[in-house]
Formats: sequence, C-alpha cells, structure tokens
Amino acid sequence: MNLNTLLNRPKAENPDLAALKSRQQGAWSSGDYAVVGTTLQIVGESLCESLDIRPGAKVLDVAAGNGNASLAAARRWCDVTSTDYVPSLLERGRERAAAERLPMSFQEADAEDLPFENASFDAVVSTFGVMFAPDHDKSAAEMIRVCRTGGKIGLANWTPEGFIGQLFKTIGKHLPPPAGAKSPALWGTRDHIDALFSADAAKVDIEARNFVFRYRSTAHWLEVFRLWYGPVLKAFAALEPEAQAALADDLTALAERFNRSGDSTMIVPSEYLEIVVTRR
Repeated sequence: MNLNTLLNRPKAENPDLAALKSRQQGAWSSGDYAVVGTTLQIVGESLCESLDIRPGAKVLDVAAGNGNASLAAARRWCDVTSTDYVPSLLERGRERAAAERLPMSFQEADAEDLPFENASFDAVVSTFGVMFAPDHDKSAAEMIRVCRTGGKIGLANWTPEGFIGQLFKTIGKHLPPPAGAKSPALWGTRDHIDALFSADAAKVDIEARNFVFRYRSTAHWLEVFRLWYGPVLKAFAALEPEAQAALADDLTALAERFNRSGDSTMIVPSEYLEIVVTRR
C-alpha cells in the first residue's frame, strides 16, 4: 500500500470523522492534560535516543501535547516545531521551553492536515498523540508526506493489552464509541503499523516498552485522571451519578489489577510500542 492509497482508501463504515474529531478536541481541551503529560517525559527522551537524531536535524512533533518529545529533541540541539490542535497545550509547551531556554517553534496544526511542504523534516515524532486522530490512514500519510527520504518517523503508542489500552476499553463499556470509529489502540499493534507505514518504509523497527505510572495510591491516580485527563473527565461528565460510581469502581479495579507496588502506593506498568520507521 503506497502513500496515495493511504490517502484515498475508502472507509468501510463511513463514521462521521469530523464530528468525532470535534468531540476529541473538546475532550483534550478539557481538564489539563499537561498535569499527566509531564509525568511521561521519559518516553520522549527514550524515543529520541532510539531515533538517533542528530544535532541540527529538523524535527516535527505531531499532536505534541505539552511537548515531551519536542523538548527532548530540542535538548539534543535539533530545530524543533511542536504542533497540536489544542492551543492551551501548546502554551504549556512554550512555558516549559522558555523555562529551559530552549529555542523551539510552536504551531497549531491538525495531524490529518499538516501545514508543511513535502519532505520538510528529517524526523517526525509523536508520543501518545497521533494515535488519537480519528482518520488513521490520513494522519499516517501526512507524517509520511512531510518526512524526507531517509528520514525517520518515531512513535510511542499505547498497546491494547496494556494499562492505558485497558483504561479506554473499560471506558468503552460504559460509553460505547461511535459506530465505525477505529480504536486508537490499533496504533499499538504491529499489524496496524505495518499496514499504515510499511509500503513507504525502508525499515520498521518496533519494540515493546513499559512506562510506569507512579501515584500515591490508586485513589490518587483516579483523582488526578478524573480531574485533569480529558477523556476520563469527559466520560464521567457524560454519566449520571450512579453510572459514575460504577465507572469509578471499574477503573479502580483495573488499576488495582495492574498495580505491582505491594504497598499502599500505585506502581503500574503500561505497555506501549516504540516505533521507528525509516522513510523510503
């Protein structure tokens, strides 16, 4: 499957992707993802090392959130452009870059319609970001399009079996997703990555890794996610009080099932795929 096929492939069930995107943008704009996002910084650092990016490289961070991968690349003396469709998250990234005196560019952008020329970047990255774009084919094709031949696309995507993949599955039992919508967790499977990228790749390297969520307790984790993590906040807001209690019970049970602390704290590994695509 080549780039043109990815861009023009028909959708089997024709879900309303524009409406879905609008709802998702509202979810990520609610709460304050940066409260959670800053805890994930190590993932951006690991991805940049796996990409082996070089000082002076032009790097685009797609669906950057509050800029974890952007900051990691800037610390390696790269020319970084950080993008997201949530302006408040870009502002958080600006604040972090200013605090570290890291020169970076910030631009509001849709992962499915990137406002950049073909082959503009040496590396295109996304950590737990582009996987949430409704149109998987289009967002993958856009990342391919703006990456130069021989450049690299680096991704960190939650797997379906891991803790965050199971978090979204649990929410889906209480609030079913729109009919025909593809699960973001598909981006955490090797088959889906191959389908999206292999036709335009000289090489695709995939490694399973774990990010470890560390909170004072499972109750503390749920409090933070319920207040600040947009999809969880919106899920609770959409339910009546009795249904909210049921969702809280199920999420707490999920966290306790994954918890390996052995004490009152929460230490939960969450599997993700670290992906490095070398552009053909």
